[in-house]
Amino acid sequence: MIVRIMGEGQVEVADIHFAELNRLDDELLAEMEGGDEEGFRRTLGALLDAVRRLGTPLPDDALEPSELILPGGDAALAEVREMLSDDGLIPG
Repeated sequence: MIVRIMGEGQVEVADIHFAELNRLDDELLAEMEGGDEEGFRRTLGALLDAVRRLGTPLPDDALEPSELILPGGDAALAEVREMLSDDGLIPG
């Protein structure tokens, strides 16, 4: 799956890694619902770090359609809340 991190670029992440990413997404959703700003910052950073660690960056000149768009690490809680679906940032 092609994942775009806003402000950074695209990363290709194999489907086998989405269980780990979904776990972090669930934590992020719970922290957002609870208004836990500190937890939100920590978990958003961990989610983005996991995507970077588990994925393969695409070249800057690649124009692949992104199947998933994640906010940058400096995104505000309110901004991320607007990006959420019922499943969180990552479907499934």
